[in-house]
Amino acid sequence: MSPASPAPAPLTADAVTVPFRARGPVSAAVLDHLVDGVATGHTVLADAAVTATIDIERDDDLQLALFALYASAYGSIDAFRADLEWDPSLIATRRVIEQAFEQSLRRTVAVPPLPEPTADAVARALFALTGAEGGPSLSRYLARKATLDQASEFLVQRTVYTLREADPHSWAIPRLTGRPKAALVEIQSDEYGGGRPDRVHAALFARSVRGAGLDDTYGAYIDDVPAVTLASHNTMSMFGLNRRLLGAIVGHLAAFEMTSSIPNRLYAEGLRRLGFGDDVGEYFDEHVEADAVHEQIAGRDLAGALAEDRPELLADIMFGAAACLEVDDRVGRHMLESWAQGGSSLRAEDER
Repeated sequence: MSPASPAPAPLTADAVTVPFRARGPVSAAVLDHLVDGVATGHTVLADAAVTATIDIERDDDLQLALFALYASAYGSIDAFRADLEWDPSLIATRRVIEQAFEQSLRRTVAVPPLPEPTADAVARALFALTGAEGGPSLSRYLARKATLDQASEFLVQRTVYTLREADPHSWAIPRLTGRPKAALVEIQSDEYGGGRPDRVHAALFARSVRGAGLDDTYGAYIDDVPAVTLASHNTMSMFGLNRRLLGAIVGHLAAFEMTSSIPNRLYAEGLRRLGFGDDVGEYFDEHVEADAVHEQIAGRDLAGALAEDRPELLADIMFGAAACLEVDDRVGRHMLESWAQGGSSLRAEDER
């Protein structure tokens, strides 16, 4: 059975409904403010919550609050008022959560020794990092063992980022110059369809979602996904939206592209094994060839060239790459562990 679309939350703006519910006092206050424009002490609540939380990277309330604040910047939730994007109290709350989240990632993500700040050395280091043998493979499991329900859950988990594919990394474009900027634009042009709206990767994924009988409305499954999935998206949003983290978003994209081609081939194989057609598999097929090219551009011409031009960003380039691998691995491990125990990787009804 496909996961059901969550019931609308009781928050509206001009008859537009927020498609997900709060998960605690911080996210409740943030959602109220984003919709009705009335500040309700969310910065004080966030201060207390980041002090009290055991693990901010898996904290449902704080990760949902941060996701909502980023969604305001993306314009991805129609019920959020556009004039509140730069509201000082909302930005203050975002900074409180971001600071704690970034500090946690820097503590928990293992970063390899820094290479020399040359294009060749950085590219080699990134390929070594992304090519290292990891734990159990989500893509291999989907290719060989996943059930229809599990494949559906996989697609639901992917909607958080992939229906906005490429957008977090595009924040870096105006902050780059020269070789790195040209490389990023080359990659992003492909991500956005090369001038063909029907080939925009987010649109291709939306067709996959519809073909699997799921809802392609952005945010429709936020109630279903756990904090670890929100944290993956929030990591790249934080890196992309903060100019001081330019190196991290470049490293994140490099690792993202370098670990895409083979897994997407396996995802396509698994979905077709389960009986899905080209309308579902096409998105994954597209990434097999495209990302094999992108990984070379991202490693040398983007990340490597940025390290040559701005050596002071090298540490963050490697941190961003390592963080990409770690937070995405956490999502994969969560799904595999949930399924190994005979359960669902999605949130239970009593958690909503």
